[in-house]
Amino acid sequence: MSEQVDNAKNDMDSDSAKENAIAPLSYLFGQPSSTGDIRTSADDFKVFELLPFEPCGEGEHLIIHIEKTGANTVFVARELAKYFKVKERLVSYAGLKDRNAVTQQYFGVHLPGKAEYDLSDLNIDGVTVLSYQRHNKKLKTGALIGNRFELTIRNVSDASEVEQRWQKVQQHGVPNYFGEQRFGINGNNLTLAKQMFAGKRVNDKKKRGFYLSATRSFIFNQFVSTRIANNTFDTPFNGDVFTLGSSRSIFCETKIDDLILTRLKDQEINISAPLWGAGELKSELQANEFETKFAEQYAEQCRGLIKFGLKQERRSMRLNLSNGSLSHGADDSDDNTLVLSFFLPAGCFATTVLRELLQYQDVSQRVNVEHK
Repeated sequence: MSEQVDNAKNDMDSDSAKENAIAPLSYLFGQPSSTGDIRTSADDFKVFELLPFEPCGEGEHLIIHIEKTGANTVFVARELAKYFKVKERLVSYAGLKDRNAVTQQYFGVHLPGKAEYDLSDLNIDGVTVLSYQRHNKKLKTGALIGNRFELTIRNVSDASEVEQRWQKVQQHGVPNYFGEQRFGINGNNLTLAKQMFAGKRVNDKKKRGFYLSATRSFIFNQFVSTRIANNTFDTPFNGDVFTLGSSRSIFCETKIDDLILTRLKDQEINISAPLWGAGELKSELQANEFETKFAEQYAEQCRGLIKFGLKQERRSMRLNLSNGSLSHGADDSDDNTLVLSFFLPAGCFATTVLRELLQYQDVSQRVNVEHK
């Protein structure tokens, strides 16, 4: 085990550990060779939010379920604030969703009183209201069970390889990387975070949150990538911290025995990685040594996260799918079009699943660049 720690330290000192948000991260099953296109149209990327509750029908908050195409979440929230003539901070949403997709998601508007609303005249480009109802609690960020995805991949060069990798992904999961969209175009959110850490004032609370989240997500991604590269993604250190199933419960194990290895193999538990912030690491012994050494290369960012009040948290290194299926396009003889459907817990990214299946081209990004 000590040899694994030493090898990990050597790798962390290499040039590949330099900060670059869009640098290749380690693959769990090796880099795929098949290629394909995603988001050829918005309808090829569908996302459906699942709430952990049903609006109760009364209270100070109006929960609005909408379907949107070609509109980002912040834009819709601003338009809702204009419609209801309230401040933007009184409009909330459970999660950010991509503009280049068809998404069904929920918004909450704080509207004290008992006034009833008729939203038939609500006119936001690309938005359809599906339902709305009052509720007695604010819709908070992250208040989701998760998201169901329906993704169509076109021009697949080797469907057979994708299908084989899909079986591995369903059985073993994928690295729980934060998606590239977290970091902004060319990792710009990380650059802006560094400027903020150096003293540049950022008055917009949401922007500060984006920059802090990007920095912490970047460090997490690099940590997970390093453990894959050093063959310790599935091989725990003494003192590793484990997540229990789909819950947020964690525990540290100072001695790895056969029972822990069996539970890990059965995916009853998963090894976690730190989300950096103030407070002591939850890991001990060799795992703590590894995490402490790893963080030294990002000392400036770690200090910045602590300065801005983030707390130490943990996140599973492995992302497990559920309710997954793979099929061919409308015409079963079309081997160049695949349709994936799966559910992911809140805070997880469909693109982290796709990257283990094939080298994909996001057509929407290519089109946006061509029209600049």
